[in-house]
Amino acid sequence: MTSRTTPAPIATVAGSDLRLPLWGALAAFGALFAPTLAGLAREWWTSPDAGHGLLLAPLAIWLGYRSGLDRTSRPAPWWGLLVLLGSVLLRFAGALAVEQFSQRVALLGSLTGLVLFFFGWRQLLRWWLPASLLVLSIPLPAIVLNQLALPLQLQASRMGAALLEWRQIPVRLAGNVILLPGHQLFVTEACSGLRSLTALLSLGLLLGALWLRSPLLRLLLVAAAVVIAVLVNAVRVFLTGFFVYFISPEMGQGFLHLSEGWLLFVVSLAVLGVVTWLARGLEERLGWGTRTGAAHG
Repeated sequence: MTSRTTPAPIATVAGSDLRLPLWGALAAFGALFAPTLAGLAREWWTSPDAGHGLLLAPLAIWLGYRSGLDRTSRPAPWWGLLVLLGSVLLRFAGALAVEQFSQRVALLGSLTGLVLFFFGWRQLLRWWLPASLLVLSIPLPAIVLNQLALPLQLQASRMGAALLEWRQIPVRLAGNVILLPGHQLFVTEACSGLRSLTALLSLGLLLGALWLRSPLLRLLLVAAAVVIAVLVNAVRVFLTGFFVYFISPEMGQGFLHLSEGWLLFVVSLAVLGVVTWLARGLEERLGWGTRTGAAHG
């Protein structure tokens, strides 16, 4: 059995009425970061690489609300002011450089500073899961995405080509190009698996927080999500080459190729669910804890 701390109402912490200063701080935060929030929402809506933010951000807000406040937490105003000051300076530096990512980091930093100022470290720890989901919802800069996508492309090409050779299909690999008799398969940036990797990483974090108690098993589940994403993407490359070679070149493009990607993504979600179930069973067998809500991490 585990004890649950009753969440405190948002208006009162440690016996102090914080409604007016809290709402004033939130109003100032909204005024300062309104352009940043608008640009972030626009990128979530328009960019395929950032669309996961449309799910993660509302989910993080709901989980934070559901968790409530920790009555044992005490405000840390000096730490909060320090983090707020650094975040505001980063916000203006990012605006001068017309650099979106630093402004979005400053947005998260300012939220962290507000939590510390009004509620303290224990509250920040209580909200670790919503905070992690918010971090994952921030799109990475294009230069970072390119640096991540290229190794994933090459890895998927190598593994896909190895699977094709295992099926005794004549294949030659040149970078991210798989050469088949009469056909060429280009493993493009869209086929790098970066989008599915982000989605599985977020889901692994969420499942670990909801169903597991052991920090070690949570970390292993997140690592498993990365491995599953890489392996499933390699299988997708293999299946594309297999279908192109034995059935039709049309299998490597258009709707059929897209449908194959969605089907394998569903398979990867199912595999991650099975891994979570196995990890939970191991945890219960070892007596490391029982299932609790995300509010308590």
